[in-house]
Amino acid sequence: MPTFLFNHIALSVADVNESIAFYQKVFQFKEIKNTASNSKTKWLSMGEGKQLHLIPRPHDSIKITKAVHFAITTSDFEAFVKHLNNLKIKFSDWHDKHDKIFVRNDGIQQIYFQDPNRYWIEVNDDTSK
Repeated sequence: MPTFLFNHIALSVADVNESIAFYQKVFQFKEIKNTASNSKTKWLSMGEGKQLHLIPRPHDSIKITKAVHFAITTSDFEAFVKHLNNLKIKFSDWHDKHDKIFVRNDGIQQIYFQDPNRYWIEVNDDTSK
């Protein structure tokens, strides 16, 4: 059986420029060249060879739920929460309690917030990997 590594996340977005600005502001992801096509899809580097692809779909209807999210880990969780507060980005725990950090049974802290297209993003402090 071959082995697999995570490569990228692709999200359909209403306004690709607004989404680029959001992910650069919140996570400082760098825009990289879309080597797959000459489309208006934009690519961002998430580091370590992982990418976020933002595909413009201004007329598509997308069902959004918190159960469908992606998670990003940070070694300085407290500083990131302060960063979100400085940007006036509201976050909640898994149970939708605003400005609340959730602590899982394994001790990992996590918060959830949404991007401009209402996709859910989890940020946690699971640096065990």
